[in-house]
Amino acid sequence: MKKWKRKYFTLCLFTCWSLAAGLSCSSCGVAGLVASPTRHERKIKAEYDLAGHKSEKMLVLVDQPAWLNAQVNLRYHLTNRIAEGLAVKFKMPSESLISYDRLSEFRSNRPDFAMLSPAEIGAALNAASVLLVRINYYSLVEMADSGYFKGLLSAECALFDAATGKKLWPEYGESKSVTVGFEVESRGQAAAVERLAGALTHCIIRYFYDCPEDKFKISEDRSDIAREGW
Repeated sequence: MKKWKRKYFTLCLFTCWSLAAGLSCSSCGVAGLVASPTRHERKIKAEYDLAGHKSEKMLVLVDQPAWLNAQVNLRYHLTNRIAEGLAVKFKMPSESLISYDRLSEFRSNRPDFAMLSPAEIGAALNAASVLLVRINYYSLVEMADSGYFKGLLSAECALFDAATGKKLWPEYGESKSVTVGFEVESRGQAAAVERLAGALTHCIIRYFYDCPEDKFKISEDRSDIAREGW
């Protein structure tokens, strides 16, 4: 083979090899892009899997301290909203959740209610577990008689086994701190309270199932912001 033909042949081989390698890398890149999970497909693993216990009776116990300056019965709103959220998310039968009325009746008939532990209250109501939500801060302020409200609600949460008193969740620490809030709610006080209750419900329940990454944090979530920054 003549010298110039050998050079031409070598050049052709090199070009074909380069194109093949380039196409292969491009295919890998496209395949990798297609295979990458979306934020909805990526899950934040549950800290406690509640799905396996949905048939067991649960008590939602909201502790509203007497010193808390609240214009509304937060205990009522939060109990019902959290119970509703659990029932919908985990398809829990109605009999699996102790009603607020039953809890209220028990509270009225027990002068020593304040001395009982969450587990003791749960056991007395035949619950298998107790979700304790202890409110530690609440503020709902109307902005200059405008009908617009700014709100902030903070609570410490924990799940207990009613039979043993053992803390089931969170694994570390005494409780899980959850804070929700918003700068402006224009639909009035009742809507503002419901918005806080709904946001707190989401920010508690999200720890009990593998939550899609894009749904884990909502706009009202203030759990990672110091209260002083509000």
